[in-house]
Amino acid sequence: MNAKEIIARRVALEFKNGDVVNLGIGLPTMVANYLPQDLDITLQSENGFLGLGPITEPDPNLVNAGGQPCGMVKGAAMFDSATSFMFIRGGHVDMCVLGGLQVDENANLANWMIPGKMVPGMGGAMDLVTGAKKVIIAMEHCAKDGSSKVLQNCSLPLTAVHAVSMLVTELAVFEFVDGQMHLLEIAEGCDLATVQAKTEANFIVSPKLKTMPLAH
Repeated sequence: MNAKEIIARRVALEFKNGDVVNLGIGLPTMVANYLPQDLDITLQSENGFLGLGPITEPDPNLVNAGGQPCGMVKGAAMFDSATSFMFIRGGHVDMCVLGGLQVDENANLANWMIPGKMVPGMGGAMDLVTGAKKVIIAMEHCAKDGSSKVLQNCSLPLTAVHAVSMLVTELAVFEFVDGQMHLLEIAEGCDLATVQAKTEANFIVSPKLKTMPLAH
């Protein structure tokens, strides 16, 4: 099981029946593959519909916010982008799952640009992190060069300040409570020393620290 799959399987356990959830482009879209069969949630796509679902009959005119082919469930509704963002900004999204370039111990998120590299646009991330009731960041723990992406302070331009509710990596699950970062879970086969060595951020170890569960 690779890092992205571990992250997606863990995030899939965060939802409850009735939730309206937005899955960001990239890794977060994988979460839809591992949702429990008895879970009843509505997936919202910021490009204009409620009821994102698995592909049943491929339609070149039907794509998700990342431009990837997608499906729709029975009862889905489509609308324009203005309505979609009014929905997001109005606080009607219970949770959003976004990828990240960096997250720091102050619940700050950087995920929209790297200076000097092409920037296609910020997408809907800035709206989602302020409009959604719970913000989950799903990202790999370290960059390709081995440096930590979980920092004391983000060095890249911020997408949002003090907005992250939960961070899920392939090594651990962190939660932000009252301005402090708490380690809740450690992946199977990993240990606290490894998480500490690969995390620049300061964090509190939960007294109820447990092994990270994964959706099947």
